Amino acid sequence: MRSFLFTLITTLTSICLHAQSITGDWYGLLDAGKAKLHIVFHISKTDSGYSSTMDSPDQGAKGIKTDATIFDGKELIVEKKAMGMKYTASCDAAITKLSGIFQQGQAKLPLNFSRTREEIKVVARPQDPTDFPYTREEVTIQNIKDSVTLAGTLTLPKDKKADKIVILITGSGPQNRDEEIKQFNHRPFLVWSDWLTRHGIAVLRYDDRGVAGSTGSFKGATSADFANDAKAAVDYIASRDDLKGMKIGLMGHSEGGMIAPMVAAKDKRVRFLVLLAGPGAPVDELMAKQIENGQASSGVPKNVAALNVETSKMVYAFLKEHPAETNEQIQPKLKALMVAQLKKYPADALQGASVDTFADEQVKSNLNPWFRYFIAYIPADNLKKVKCPVLAVNGSLDKQVDAEQNLTAIETALKKAKNKDFETVRLEGLNHLLQKAKTGNPDEYGKIEETVNPAALDKVTDWLTKH
Repeated sequence: MRSFLFTLITTLTSICLHAQSITGDWYGLLDAGKAKLHIVFHISKTDSGYSSTMDSPDQGAKGIKTDATIFDGKELIVEKKAMGMKYTASCDAAITKLSGIFQQGQAKLPLNFSRTREEIKVVARPQDPTDFPYTREEVTIQNIKDSVTLAGTLTLPKDKKADKIVILITGSGPQNRDEEIKQFNHRPFLVWSDWLTRHGIAVLRYDDRGVAGSTGSFKGATSADFANDAKAAVDYIASRDDLKGMKIGLMGHSEGGMIAPMVAAKDKRVRFLVLLAGPGAPVDELMAKQIENGQASSGVPKNVAALNVETSKMVYAFLKEHPAETNEQIQPKLKALMVAQLKKYPADALQGASVDTFADEQVKSNLNPWFRYFIAYIPADNLKKVKCPVLAVNGSLDKQVDAEQNLTAIETALKKAKNKDFETVRLEGLNHLLQKAKTGNPDEYGKIEETVNPAALDKVTDWLTKH
């Protein structure tokens, strides 16, 4: 769903036998078992001592500034207190190698550094199109209700005789029309639009509001606002004489798979839906399951993992019970709840912060408009009103939108709608991005070469062709 980057901010301590220069570049590979991440430190001398920055090349993160860099000839400390991370190491006599332990919270992992740069493979994306045997048109879509102009791309089969057009709706977080994840060189909506158009289906995709060529502000917008944008795309297609004969469908990924039924429930011009890893269960239950899945694969101690799940459920329930209260009204109540819960945690689980400071940070992250709307949303409320054909696809290894939990909920809701034309499909071995995966954990996303697995492309295309 939201941003899944594993942030790396460290405290580096090394005991050295000789006061040689510690400055320069250090290269390491953090092996967390299921995840392997390259880390690079850049240490430089200043008038007052030392400074450093850090890179995480696998994630496209560069130049992360640290808080303090101290070297006294025997010990080096590089610190970024906000994340409570620490690396403690010894070095060889020539200061060419560092050997030690990387710690985050209660997790401790071996991590070694050297002066030798290892070539880091940039994952190719072989599904990126190299030619476009179809018509591409840059378009602008007016959301008059919200005074937003969306910039997009319309692709039409070369003969322009398509009888269907699909509007693509991105997942959560600010994304352009390709649903691009830049640090992974990953553009799934470019792949989907190319694939569908080559198979005779027109596609309209657009930049989220406030992103790339679109106006408006992404910050502060809710899923309901994004539904208004998707409806504006339907209006745009209906306004064009050359597209009026086409059946309009919505295809949303992740949160986009939640937004699509919001539009279809009210707009009968929407003739079909394709939900890719879309929510079906109440979002608070979905998120609790997501956190539970994440804890199980992260190496967090079982007692802390259990508390994380418990705390999340309490916060979500509290937010759902107070939908009408403003942030100012709800903040002190939520903080009191959070403080009481945090006192159950081991001290080192708070990453060096006080209970009060940690509670403030957690409360702030839960009170933005998008999250308050999102966490209280019940997808079944709109799914029960959807009468048009629906295809819902999830990967069996999806750790963000659990396949069993959400496909079952979607099916139940559509049956209540007395929808007679729907299909739910669980694709074995695919993750949340519909890539072939080993574990399904988010740390794999950037390491898998395919953008979208052919099984997902084929299933969606076959279903659309039959409908």
